[in-house]
Amino acid sequence: MSAEAVGMHMPAVVMLDDVATMNAADPNGHRYETSPDGVLSVMPPPDSEHAIIASRLFAWLIRAGWPPEQVLQAVGVRVPGRSGDGGRIPDLSVWRKPPGRGVWSTVTDLVLAVEIVSPGSEAMDSVTKVREYASAGIPRYWVVDRDGPQTVTLHELTGDGRYAEHARMPLAWLLQTAPADHLDG
Repeated sequence: MSAEAVGMHMPAVVMLDDVATMNAADPNGHRYETSPDGVLSVMPPPDSEHAIIASRLFAWLIRAGWPPEQVLQAVGVRVPGRSGDGGRIPDLSVWRKPPGRGVWSTVTDLVLAVEIVSPGSEAMDSVTKVREYASAGIPRYWVVDRDGPQTVTLHELTGDGRYAEHARMPLAWLLQTAPADHLDG
């Protein structure tokens, strides 16, 4: 479909229900997200390296005792803001208890959001989502770079509502530790 055709069918104001419909209808696996300010983002489908990193983190958390229904891949999260709610889809999320059914879960019981940087998503994952997730009150946010060592930056929410970099390490090192060293249950 051409950009002109997409523009003709795009609603004037994109709501979370519209974004959910776009995600469900995309035959190529793109992810559609919106910021709390209403900015629409389109992410390319994850590639095999992305999937391997997500699977390794998922397995690490499950082996350590996190219940599978509390460690989720690609679940929608409602990100509140001054102008309204946005919707983000972290690559991996860890919850105190399973989120309720629905496309956009509230951040109330969200313990950790993880984003795996894809080509073209560096600024979104390392700047925009740092600000949005901190503002939403998500206690921890990890960014996995796809550099040689697959560097993981662990952000932790501070008392002033911002993230501080808690640690930075290669993914292989992180996976040699216990999740309890980095997460509160």
